[in-house]
Amino acid sequence: MMIMMMIAVGRGNEYEYDDDLSFSYYHGSCPQLERIIHTKINQWLKNDSTLAPALIRLHFRDCTVRVSSKSLRGFEVIDDIKAEVEKQCPKTVSCADILTTATRDATVAAGGPFWMVPYGRKDGRISVAKEAESVPRGHERITDLIELFQSKGLNILDLVVLSGAHTIGRSSCGALQYRLFNYKGSGKPDPSINPKYLNFLRRKCRWASEYVDLDAVTPKAFDVQYFKNLQNKMGLLSTDQMLYSDSRTAPLVSAFASQSAEFHHQFAASMLKLGNIVDYLADQDGEIRLNCNYVNA
Repeated sequence: MMIMMMIAVGRGNEYEYDDDLSFSYYHGSCPQLERIIHTKINQWLKNDSTLAPALIRLHFRDCTVRVSSKSLRGFEVIDDIKAEVEKQCPKTVSCADILTTATRDATVAAGGPFWMVPYGRKDGRISVAKEAESVPRGHERITDLIELFQSKGLNILDLVVLSGAHTIGRSSCGALQYRLFNYKGSGKPDPSINPKYLNFLRRKCRWASEYVDLDAVTPKAFDVQYFKNLQNKMGLLSTDQMLYSDSRTAPLVSAFASQSAEFHHQFAASMLKLGNIVDYLADQDGEIRLNCNYVNA
C-alpha cells in the first residue's frame, strides 16, 4: 500500500505530500534490500562499533546540505552496501535510501530505537560547497541551530532529541580546545564546564589531534545519560551545554533526562522526519546513482 508521507520541501517553510515515498517501494524490484543492508551493517559494526555514530552524522549531513559527503567517515560502509545492492538489484536503489536505512540499522545495533523507513528517494545531482558551512560544528548559538532546523521543516523538539545522538560517538579535541583554554578570548576556560570535568578534559585533550567521548559516563550506551550530563554541566560541545541553559530547550533536556522510553520513541520519530527531508529542485532532477561517489555520466 502506498504510504503518503508529509515531508519538508526546500521551498521556504512549506510542506508537501510526496506520493513517491512508500514502505513497499522495493517490494517488487528489490525485496532483499533490507536484508542486505542489515547484514552489511552488522558485519561492519562487529569490527568497528564507532561507525554507528559516524553513520548518524553522515545521514544528518546528507539530509541537511547539498554537498558531497564521500570524504567523511562512514561513507565506505555505504559504498560497500551499494556495491552488493547493485549486484542483486542493478540500477534500482538510490544511495539516499541505502544511507537512510543503514543509519536506522546502525542506531538499532548501538542500542537505539527502530523505525520503519519509507523508500523512493532520488540521489541529488547538485553539490553546493558553500552549504557545508551551515553544518553545525559545536560552537553555534542555539538560535542558529533552531533556525537551521526550522529551514528544513524540523522544530525545537527535533533539535533537542536528535542532539541526543551524542550519547554515543567522539569528537576531536581540536573542536573544543577553545572552551578549555581560551573561551571567548579570555585566556580562561568556559565557566559553564563542571570543574572536575574540565580537569579531565584538559588532561585528555592536550593535543588537538586526540579524540574524546561525547558522553563521558556511558560512551557506548544509547541512553539518556547525555541529557543528565548537560544537567551536570558536562556537555562536551558548547552547543550541547547551551541546550540546558537556553529557556527554549532546557525543559526538553530535563524531560528526556528522566524519561528513557520517551527519548527512544521521539528519537525514532525525529529520525523519520529527518530522513524524509527532500530538496524540491534536487528531487525533480534526481537520479539513481550507480556509484555513490559520483553523479551518473
